[in-house]
Amino acid sequence: MEGDSVTLHTDTEIQRDDVIDWTYQKTLLTKINKAANKTKIHNDVLDGRFIDRLQMNNQTGDLTITNITTQHTGVYEMTISSTQKICSHRFNVTVYAHLPVPNITRDSSQNSNCSLLCSVLNVRDVSLSWYRGNSLLSSISVSDLNISLSLSLEVKYQDTNTYSCVLNNPITNQTQLINTTQLSQTCSDCVCCCYGPEAVIRLVVSALVGVATVALLVYDIYDNAN
Repeated sequence: MEGDSVTLHTDTEIQRDDVIDWTYQKTLLTKINKAANKTKIHNDVLDGRFIDRLQMNNQTGDLTITNITTQHTGVYEMTISSTQKICSHRFNVTVYAHLPVPNITRDSSQNSNCSLLCSVLNVRDVSLSWYRGNSLLSSISVSDLNISLSLSLEVKYQDTNTYSCVLNNPITNQTQLINTTQLSQTCSDCVCCCYGPEAVIRLVVSALVGVATVALLVYDIYDNAN
């Protein structure tokens, strides 16, 4: 995660005549010359993204990157060379940004159903999913460039289930829950679209009953008058 410190261990026994080079995406970061007892750190390379972040262990050759960011994602390689050997160790490092909490709103683009919209802004390498309880209902994923994600879910008014929208990457997640009370409040303004036909039918039936009652009353009054 961003802000962590990462140490790249090689578990290699360093000899007194070894020369150790650390590179990032083929760019030299550090060099240790054990025979000359010299260490050089090139932390100003690549637009200075490594400034005040690199630490070397002169005994083991391990490289530590402090306060790491997504800009430090990539391939790191350690090369050990001497008069007798050349060997290398490669590390593929992926740094993930902290995840925002998903936002749940009414999906105003849906006119015929009560729909919830779960959305997040500026994310990458994540999945966005809807759950009912522990059951996965739908999911969408994105990688590479930062984009905004949204995923809709159709629900029924006064639904008694518990829903959650989950944003996750390979190492962490953020969850937004919506309970039955929130669900009723969120969808209360769309009763007409969820239950429109039934409401209209009930209204028409009530009107017909009212008309019939009035008609019977008028007929009864007319009959008594005669």
